[in-house]
Amino acid sequence: MPNLSADKLETLSSNLMQAAGASESEAHIIARHLISANLAGHESHGVINIAWYIDSIRKGNMVPGAEFEIVEESATTTVIDGHWGFGFPTTERAMDITIEKAKKHRVAATTVRRQGHIGRVADYPLIAAQAGMIGLMTADSGRAAKSVAPFGGRVARLGTNPICIAMPSNLEGPFFLDISTAAAAGGKLSVAASRGEAVPQGWVIDAEGNPSTSALAVKQGGALLPLGGSEGHKGYGLAAMIEIFSGILTGLGFGVEPSGRHNDGVFMAVFDASAFRPLEEFKAEVTEFAQYLRSTPTATGVEQVYYPGEVEHLRTQRNLTNGIDLPESTYNELVKLAEELNVE
Repeated sequence: MPNLSADKLETLSSNLMQAAGASESEAHIIARHLISANLAGHESHGVINIAWYIDSIRKGNMVPGAEFEIVEESATTTVIDGHWGFGFPTTERAMDITIEKAKKHRVAATTVRRQGHIGRVADYPLIAAQAGMIGLMTADSGRAAKSVAPFGGRVARLGTNPICIAMPSNLEGPFFLDISTAAAAGGKLSVAASRGEAVPQGWVIDAEGNPSTSALAVKQGGALLPLGGSEGHKGYGLAAMIEIFSGILTGLGFGVEPSGRHNDGVFMAVFDASAFRPLEEFKAEVTEFAQYLRSTPTATGVEQVYYPGEVEHLRTQRNLTNGIDLPESTYNELVKLAEELNVE
């Protein structure tokens, strides 16, 4: 399996995006987010997506240098239209605006519509946590093709609809939750397919509604299942609420439009923890809480209990040292794109 250093892979990713039409600034931001996902072990949100992004640019579905428009705002709210620009710089800028408003007014919320894929949702609430704020964000793919069946159904009606909440703390690695409301993120199916691997039982059903372990089941008319297994009504209900926050509240709507254009809608909220209690006290107690969780006696066969977000931090540190392993198919795809775009 090919192994590249994070720096080398980030440089290659940036150069490929610039060769495809992104500005230097846009390309650097996109590459930084992609490599962050690979480092954290979330390959599904990493460089495996570059070919898709470049294809979207060629089709006009993502627009380099698109306008960033604030459609409406108040002291604590912002409505943003990304005009089909890249999701990474658009959403990062939206989070910066939301944080600044929360610093002044204790709480702020923002919606973003009409933008490309935003990658790993955790990247944005973590910016708030680093600023001493509590960050919350939900996302939905608008009226693009859906992949998740409602609980009890056999036809896709929802996106994977992720949610992330991040807390400020004094921990070495951040304390956060970042989950898909499906049994798995859609990109994990692509990763499994690229490796020729089956997926775990309980992730997908085939076109007839039967359980399947094929990574291609969704592309062949099947669907992902909602989070929760036999209690999947919980993941389904959460997904539906996120669809309202990120699809309906943003103005994207629900369902599928014929174009199938990917359109990440975002709802984000930032809370100033110091509005409720002194920030340093809060951060210290979150840190103590994480240590309390880590000290839980383990079940049989379990080596360690981790606090939410710790596993991603440990993977990042390991991959920064050892490099990032890429599936042969992903590496070959990057090489092919480099040849096409005349990138070293």
